[in-house]
Amino acid sequence: MRKISIILFALLVSISAFAQLTHKKEKSITDRAADHFMFQVGTNIWTGTADTVKTYIKGFNRSANVYVMYDKQFKNSPKFSIAAGIGIGTSNIYFKKMEVDIANTKSKLPFLRTDTGNNYKKYKLTSTYLEIPFELRFTADPANTNKSIKAAIGLKLGTMLSAHTKGKTLQNSAGTKINNLSVKESSKSYFNGTRIAATARVGYGNFSLYGSYGLTSIFKDGVAPDTKLIQIGLNFSGL
Repeated sequence: MRKISIILFALLVSISAFAQLTHKKEKSITDRAADHFMFQVGTNIWTGTADTVKTYIKGFNRSANVYVMYDKQFKNSPKFSIAAGIGIGTSNIYFKKMEVDIANTKSKLPFLRTDTGNNYKKYKLTSTYLEIPFELRFTADPANTNKSIKAAIGLKLGTMLSAHTKGKTLQNSAGTKINNLSVKESSKSYFNGTRIAATARVGYGNFSLYGSYGLTSIFKDGVAPDTKLIQIGLNFSGL
């Protein structure tokens, strides 16, 4: 709760500073589509993880992020603007014949191979963060943003809200179904509660490609290798 309060305070300070500038007699940001709402879908990639784990991670690991942003143009350079906001970021990592025992109390996070015994047909690790994104934006045609080339670079600051694993459809080593039960375990004990990521996106109109690279490790020091998260996908923005 303390981390969330600090992040929310930082957001309020940023928005307050931007809001004071809007009292000047200039064109309001509400008069243009300034990417106040952003929705992102993409794939997650773990870097730095052990080869004994990487082998059991599936190829496409879905993610979804949604943000509400406040955008402010530079008075003397309207093609540039700065934006800050708040939102939710999620990531899913899917495993085949491996379980991640996040509810364990050992000093090391157990990654358990299940390829020689009963295993789940579908198994994933999901994490959710409250995030504050900051962006330095460029718009080639600021008067017609919905038909303009756009680019942005920035940072995301986040605090973990939850982490859980979910296994569905238990089967034996031969792939024969045993039952359809779903098993879910939740714990944040092995995870780094703070996430910082560098971000970039480029596109045209309301659609762009985005990418982010984790500057902080997903896991706490010593419980697992120094694993970073990369996200690549599509960004839908507007309003």
